[in-house]
Amino acid sequence: MLQILFVFVLIVLFLVVVFLVLLHLGFRAPRIVEQSTPKDLSLEYQDISILSKNNKKLYGWFLPIKNSQKTIIILHGWGGNIEMMLPIALPFHRAGFNVLLFDSRGHGQSDSDTFSSLPRFAGDLDASIDWLKSTHSKASQKIVLLGHSVGAGAVLLSASKRTDIGAVISISAFAHGEWMMKRYLSNIYIPKILIKLILHYVAWLIGMKFAQFAPMNTACKISVPVLIAHGIDDKLVPVTDAHVIVNNCPAGNLTLLEIAEAGHESIDKFEQHSDEILKFMMEKMRD
Repeated sequence: MLQILFVFVLIVLFLVVVFLVLLHLGFRAPRIVEQSTPKDLSLEYQDISILSKNNKKLYGWFLPIKNSQKTIIILHGWGGNIEMMLPIALPFHRAGFNVLLFDSRGHGQSDSDTFSSLPRFAGDLDASIDWLKSTHSKASQKIVLLGHSVGAGAVLLSASKRTDIGAVISISAFAHGEWMMKRYLSNIYIPKILIKLILHYVAWLIGMKFAQFAPMNTACKISVPVLIAHGIDDKLVPVTDAHVIVNNCPAGNLTLLEIAEAGHESIDKFEQHSDEILKFMMEKMRD
């Protein structure tokens, strides 16, 4: 009897380990390394290295504008990199903004870590803001944050805890990470009981409850102007998530911009609306 019980326990432990390994592999962000640089667009830039949490180095680009006191820091989404975000950076650079782009941990050419998460994206963003302020004090007089997808949630989380940010642009953010994961797991036919266990495990692993970093909550804690931009044709994160974020915040500092025919990864569509985004920025950051 004891032998049978021992074998049963071993089998259960084995299945738990296999399940956890598959879970980590399933949620691991794909790493896509940059194939070009701003030099290919005849732009002056600097390769930079930023020390983040856990002594991990972040790879990035700094595109300076002589004597400019305003900088936009741009953060990619899950599985993205700085090369993918460069097109949306160009209109800001032409408008006189210094541009800082960086790869979050486990992305592009940055160091790996045990896992990626929205709070870790935000931690990398905080390290990048601090790097800018310590190395380019003049360019740090006015700082704008722009993020896409998970990066959009990260800029909202970071800005909700800081007082040195002038404005925030969130592109394609989900309203709540738990809702996002439930949608994804339900679509691949994971049983509800397993979904509940997965959500508990992920929250434990991250070390924060989902509500603590949910964009629908963090956006409400930001006192500076926030632009919530979202594609109407986004199938991964429906535009209703953007409505939830805006409607959940009683303060009037959030502005919603809906982009027609734009999906979740349609950075080019958002770039086409750069005039509207820049107009928002210039009006809100006017002295």
